Amino acid sequence: MNTRRFGRTGLEVSPLCFGGNVFGWTIDEPTSFAVLDAFVARGGNFIDTADVYSRWAPRHQGGESEAILGNWMHARGNRHSTIIASKIGMEMGSGPNMRGLSRQRIVRGVEDSLQRLQTDYIDIYQSHADDPHTPQDETLRAFDDLIRQGKVRYIGASNFSAWRLTASLWASERGGYAQYASVQPRYNLIDREEYERELEPMVVQYGIGVICYSSLASGFLSGKYRREGTLPESKRAGGIQQRYMNDRGFAVLDKVLRVAETTGATPGQVAIAWLLQRPSITAPIVSATSVAQVEELCGAVNVQLAAEDL
Repeated sequence: MNTRRFGRTGLEVSPLCFGGNVFGWTIDEPTSFAVLDAFVARGGNFIDTADVYSRWAPRHQGGESEAILGNWMHARGNRHSTIIASKIGMEMGSGPNMRGLSRQRIVRGVEDSLQRLQTDYIDIYQSHADDPHTPQDETLRAFDDLIRQGKVRYIGASNFSAWRLTASLWASERGGYAQYASVQPRYNLIDREEYERELEPMVVQYGIGVICYSSLASGFLSGKYRREGTLPESKRAGGIQQRYMNDRGFAVLDKVLRVAETTGATPGQVAIAWLLQRPSITAPIVSATSVAQVEELCGAVNVQLAAEDL
């Protein structure tokens, strides 16, 4: 894979970012190692995780994904060739100060993540969601201190609205703090309106990197889901049925299947290739639970869609 510039920074990342929410949830540690090895073998260097992955699973506390990723980097000795993006802000416990973007939460949370990742720095540390109860200056000053201490290289914002991102940029400029270098919105061929209407014009104007998640609409755009077919045996199938298995979702999927047939690509490759050819997108996040899926999704970088396909 040819690398891409990460927003206005000097950082170079692969055009696909591997989504680490599957580590320790839908795949165990040995399988996680295998898919990560396959991703790197195809030229990937960019991996996304979060402290909360996978707290939602039974008997999990959060941090499982970071811990597996840390074990993998330690075993492979490849920390300095790997770009790690992690996130903070979601609930990590029932006590006070266990969620949100307060200075207390950030300063404590980064140390926990560093320990699990077995590293002394995080390349891109992101606000996992907006925290309207904490002053933005407090959050940004805490992030800025982490950058000055060398514990974080860049900061990003996930699930931020355009107006809140604008306010944070103004706060950074006013206070002299480091600015968010990236955003991480939900974006795919079905979930388009919110990003394209409000966030995309802004990120283009300010040169902000975009790491979009749910690139395959949680797997719906892979082609495994059909109108009359039975649901796949997947932990995500119920949520996919509720969100995407409707007239609009299947109308989009029909277009994807048609382009896949004419190009010789798989439906998943078509959906990812469409994102890769959006000028504002830096790296779509893709997840895989097998080496075969990694091989397929990485093949999307070689799919060039014609104007009529787009």
